[in-house]
Amino acid sequence: MATLRLGDTAPDFTAQTTQGDIKFHEWLGTSWGILFSHPADFTPVCTTELGTVANYFPEFQKRDTKVIALSVDGLESHHQWIKDINETQNTTVNFPIIADENKEIATLYDMLHPNASDKFTVRSVFVIGPDKKVKLTLTYPASTGRNFDELLRVIDSLQLTANYSVATPANWKEGEDVVIAPSIKDEDITAKFPKGHTPIKPYLRMTPQPNK
Repeated sequence: MATLRLGDTAPDFTAQTTQGDIKFHEWLGTSWGILFSHPADFTPVCTTELGTVANYFPEFQKRDTKVIALSVDGLESHHQWIKDINETQNTTVNFPIIADENKEIATLYDMLHPNASDKFTVRSVFVIGPDKKVKLTLTYPASTGRNFDELLRVIDSLQLTANYSVATPANWKEGEDVVIAPSIKDEDITAKFPKGHTPIKPYLRMTPQPNK
């Protein structure tokens, strides 16, 4: 299938997971979601990633964001791997891992890349909004672990910009000034952004984060 693009509806699927069977869209409900894939169980970098997500779980909960992992190995293998993750990363894996032995979901989400491997999924990440649309995609090489601080930052930005007529500048972090959307006319800024604004260029107008 064609590569998923931003704004596409995230494909629905049913799956076996370490926390029971799910129907993806139903499982997401009205929450945001992160679906991220792993080449295989018992891989070193992914062990650190899953441990990190478990440790960051309260941060995802604060943002009403559900996380779910995928690997092409089976449930029994997943459960054994979770024991290793909990032990080595000093954590408790508290989110589901999909068993995708027939690679149906990996194929659906274009996670299989023959140039990298014809049988392993690459490290793909999909951030999915409450409307079930794909909001962000990232693909990492097998040798590079993901940065989950960046994923939290992106979710903060996506949730902010979904509700206000703003965009977030380079390296923005929660609480910092944001860019007023070009669609907002100068004469409407005062009413829309009562905290004030700083015009730098006609097309670059900054304002304090509106929901802080």
